[in-house]
Amino acid sequence: MSEDVQVKDKSAGIKLMYREIIDGLSKSRKELPCKYFYDERGSKLFDDICELQEYYITRTELGIMKDNIDEISEFLGEKLMFIEYGSGSSEKIKIILDHVKGMTVYVPIDISCAHLNKSAAEIDEMYESLEVIPVCADYNKPFTIPTPKSEVTHKVVYFPGSTIGNFHKEEAVEFLKGIADVTGEHGSLLIGVDLKKDHELLRRAYNDEQGVTAEFNLNQLKRFNRELGSDFNINDFEHDAIYNEKHGRVEMHIVSKKSQIVRLNGSTVEFKKDERIWTESSYKYSLQEFKEIANKAGFEIKKVWTDKDCLFSVQYLTVIE
Repeated sequence: MSEDVQVKDKSAGIKLMYREIIDGLSKSRKELPCKYFYDERGSKLFDDICELQEYYITRTELGIMKDNIDEISEFLGEKLMFIEYGSGSSEKIKIILDHVKGMTVYVPIDISCAHLNKSAAEIDEMYESLEVIPVCADYNKPFTIPTPKSEVTHKVVYFPGSTIGNFHKEEAVEFLKGIADVTGEHGSLLIGVDLKKDHELLRRAYNDEQGVTAEFNLNQLKRFNRELGSDFNINDFEHDAIYNEKHGRVEMHIVSKKSQIVRLNGSTVEFKKDERIWTESSYKYSLQEFKEIANKAGFEIKKVWTDKDCLFSVQYLTVIE
């Protein structure tokens, strides 16, 4: 990619960010797209969150993967293109790569280019026979997967963590339909789905004592100051996460500590004291609730693996022919 193209792409990205941020903060209930968590610093902070004692999701999912990897490998098959949405540090993929010998192509997709390229380079060096094709993209929008050199008979999308919970339920159906389009005929999906559980456990998971989740949430404002020239005073805002029992979701917010006006690249945004910016939802599902979502999107659930306490699930879905 030429330097001119890179500059144009960066400029277009900044303009899109500005429009989306202004649109979100202009709503009667202010909100921000959760994709803007993941600049280089935000991606590192999320990796740190995954190591926290309170954050059960990562270690529970890893435990499920390790305990069931042989059976998971049988479902995945051979000569597959494995497409990971939101690859992050790629820790979980290494468990799969060590056991699924028939994988020929690995396509990690992530919006944080620097983080993605570093992880992809490590994978490429560790697994010499594997063709690694990193794609820096927002997987919520159309993207193109380069044609691989290796032979591929089918595609499997991998969507780990609890990220499907970030979509409202109607949006989750549409998102999964998009995955079905990406995988095509004979395609499948290996996905992490967080399950409904004790509310106090959820509260601690999203309000950790060390304040890492708070820093992760507020890091967005630092990013906007740096990339959009806004003047958010980080000390005038605080993190809060609550469980909305009616809708079955954790809601993460940034709360204004006082009445204030923030300037953002020529625009102004007014905040009242205690006014909230909704930055992320994380829906928790029963197994039956997620089955209904998957079926509406054109997927059939073939296998579900859970931990002994049923805190989390890893599910294998196939496209309904």
